Amino acid sequence: MKRIPYSDLLELQRWNTPTIYNGWEQITSHRANYDGINLEPLTDFMPGMGPMAGYAITVVIQPGNKKHPEDNPDGWAQYREYVAEVPGPKIVVVQDLDKPSLYGSFWGEVNSNIHKALGCIGTITDGGIRDVDEMVGVGFKALARNLCVGHAFSFPVRWNCGVEVFGRKVLPGQLIHADKHGFLVIPDEDQDKLLEASRFMDFCECNTLIPAARNSWGKPVGETLESINRATDEFSKLVKGRFGNKGEW
Repeated sequence: MKRIPYSDLLELQRWNTPTIYNGWEQITSHRANYDGINLEPLTDFMPGMGPMAGYAITVVIQPGNKKHPEDNPDGWAQYREYVAEVPGPKIVVVQDLDKPSLYGSFWGEVNSNIHKALGCIGTITDGGIRDVDEMVGVGFKALARNLCVGHAFSFPVRWNCGVEVFGRKVLPGQLIHADKHGFLVIPDEDQDKLLEASRFMDFCECNTLIPAARNSWGKPVGETLESINRATDEFSKLVKGRFGNKGEW
């Protein structure tokens, strides 16, 4: 399983997910406007916790079906063993087979505490969550479809498998960056260059377009447009000089 240094992972969390996307689209051979991002809306219920970056562990649930816990009484123990064996930091990606219905939540105070103890930092679930304040208290971040009162028959049906959440397929072990804007799944071949590309794109914006706009406040419109157009050219030259034709913005 592909891994980048933990220090790089922590640095990725300094930026929001759109900034990481800006870097990723310059280095990837995938369709940046489709292949890596969530294609359906979701909600970050802990935006104050900032971005999270980690490696996907995956699980499928179906809280509306009571047969799953009956069919596999040892399911919870088996699933937790899987979670514990994978090195962290981990983001739990949960596919709810009941979608679009919302019968029960996989997440709450108890399960978030357990997963935090097993090295998980948060979840992306196309189901629901509950006990939001308690999840915040333990430092477990959640991007989800909605809130939910009960847990119903929340149970790990299968795990360590491909899942699909919010229109995006996710495989175990893939690097994920997520915040209040959504999430980005990074292909293995793009991991090594991601941090450098994100740094560079942020540098370019902060040294061309943004200061040109801010320094133009209160100036005549013609002078403002000239300054912004000049900064746009500077930005394009910098990015194209690093990434070639991918540098178009």
